[in-house]
Amino acid sequence: MSIFSIWQKFCVSLHRKQQEIMAEEKIKEQQEQPKDAPKQEKQKQKKQNKVEELEKKLEETNAKLSKEHDDYLRLMAEFETFRRRSADDRLNLISTAAADTIKGLLPVLDDCERAMQLLEQSSDDAAKEGTALIYNKLMDYLKSKGLEVIKAKGEVFDAELHEAVTQIPAPSEDMKGKIIDVIQTGYTLGGKILRYPKVIVGA
Repeated sequence: MSIFSIWQKFCVSLHRKQQEIMAEEKIKEQQEQPKDAPKQEKQKQKKQNKVEELEKKLEETNAKLSKEHDDYLRLMAEFETFRRRSADDRLNLISTAAADTIKGLLPVLDDCERAMQLLEQSSDDAAKEGTALIYNKLMDYLKSKGLEVIKAKGEVFDAELHEAVTQIPAPSEDMKGKIIDVIQTGYTLGGKILRYPKVIVGA
C-alpha cells in the first residue's frame, strides 16, 4: 500500500469521524433544548418582572417628586403672601402712628393761627414775628411729612371735602353755595383727609 493510499484513507476516516461528532452534538442539542427552554423562559419572565418593578418604582418616585415640587411652590407662594402682607401691615402701622402724631399737633397750628389773627391789630411786632416764625417752621415740617391744607374759602361747597357749620345769606349772588368763611382749617395727609374743614356757606 502506497503512502498516498494510507493518507487518503486517513483523511476519509477523519472526515467520517468529524461528521459523527457533529451528528452527536446535534442530537445532544436537540435532546437538551426541551430541558433548557423552560429555564430560559423562566429567566426571561424574571427579567420582565424586574423591569416592570423598576418602572413602577420610577413612576412612584416621579409622582413623589412632582408632589414635593408642588408643595414647595405652594409654600413659597404662601410665604410671599405673608411677607407682602407683613410689609403692608408695617406700613399701615407706621402711617397710622404718623397720622395720630400729626393730628395731635393740629390744635397747635389752630392756636398759632388764632394768635396771628389777634396780633394783626397789635403793635407788638416782635410777638407777630415770633408767632409767625413758630407757625411757619411747624407748618413746613408737617408739610414735609405729607400734610396739606384743604382750600376752602371762596370754593364751592363740597360735602365730600367740607363740613358745613352753618349757612348765612350770601353777600353777593356769585357767593351762593360757596364757602364764605372757615371756622377751622382742614388738612389732608398723604392724599387722605385727616380733618375736615369747618366752614360757613353762603345761602
